[in-house]
Amino acid sequence: MFMSRLAARAFASRTPGFLLATLAMGPALAGDRLLATGGVTELEGSAGGGITPWALIAGLGTDGQVGASASCTSVTPRDFTLHTCALGVGIENRLEVSAAEQVFDLGTTAPGQSLHMTTVGAKLRVAGDAVIDQDRWWPQVAVGMQWKHNEDFDFIPKALGARHASGVDLYLAATKVYLDGPLGRTWLIDATVRGTEANQLGLLGFGGDRGNWRLVAEGSAGMFVSDQVVLGGEYREKPDNLRIYREDDFSDVFVAWFPWKYASLTVAYANLGNIANKPAQHGPYVSLQGSW
Repeated sequence: MFMSRLAARAFASRTPGFLLATLAMGPALAGDRLLATGGVTELEGSAGGGITPWALIAGLGTDGQVGASASCTSVTPRDFTLHTCALGVGIENRLEVSAAEQVFDLGTTAPGQSLHMTTVGAKLRVAGDAVIDQDRWWPQVAVGMQWKHNEDFDFIPKALGARHASGVDLYLAATKVYLDGPLGRTWLIDATVRGTEANQLGLLGFGGDRGNWRLVAEGSAGMFVSDQVVLGGEYREKPDNLRIYREDDFSDVFVAWFPWKYASLTVAYANLGNIANKPAQHGPYVSLQGSW
């Protein structure tokens, strides 16, 4: 565990530097996909929205190209703070691999303490193209997995009734971009189904006294209000496996700004509901991403 935590923290410490390098080198390394077609980075490191993965592949690489993205995200509800740094690599706009490190500061629940989780993901586009297939009804479809390991399972999650320190989420995502959608705007619509036993993303362990594996639904919708600004919202159902504390669904409203092709800034207001012994956890979400 000690070596795993050292590796995870070394990864997290290098990600901001890689993010800055990506922003600086973007024009020289740019892939050929259109602006915003790699999405942003969700909390577990996959390309998508802020709280749910999409079928889009990380980076801007097309067929025959390798793209990548690097991001850092901070969510600050009323009583906690969640920091995530992530790297994603997209191969030929077909396969995505990603890694993320989450640090969850426990605030007044356990002053001065935090929980650490490492997530490694993979995603495969199996059908369609969200942008190119404008004359077809079907979306881009991808299957994905996220392996998660809670480095501090014995500290709090186990005491709350969680059963495992590690778990695997499996998901199926369908994403469609409408270049000439309602109101004459470009729209993005996503629907995702996830199988999971993760409590609060896995930050409170996996499984519990109310159950283990559950199927949950997630969705996103966004509208380009200009060529560089997307306004939208997301919803993520949660499994609620721990009897001691209710786990509520997540939702957010967001604005994503793409000042140029290789960078994005996402600002959101996230409603995370009840977390552990703290109800009504909502607050700002900020994420900076570089892509090529």
